[in-house]
Amino acid sequence: MAKKKEEKIDLNNIPEEEKVKYEIAEELGLLDKVLDSGWKSLSAKETGRIGGLMTKRKRENERKKNA
Repeated sequence: MAKKKEEKIDLNNIPEEEKVKYEIAEELGLLDKVLDSGWKSLSAKETGRIGGLMTKRKRENERKKNA
C-alpha cells in the first residue's frame, strides 16, 4: 500500500477550530515538525499535550462566554 503524501497546509485557510490546534503546536515548538512531516510524526505524548491544552482552552472560553 502506497503512503499518502501530506499536502502542504495553508495556515491562512484553515477552519477556526483547527487554528487552535496549530497555535498550540507552535507554542510547544512543534509546528515546524507538523508542517514538515504531518501530525502523524508527533509522539503520543506530544499529541496528548496538544489535545489537553485544546480542551483546557475550550473550557476557559466557555466559562468566559457564560460569565
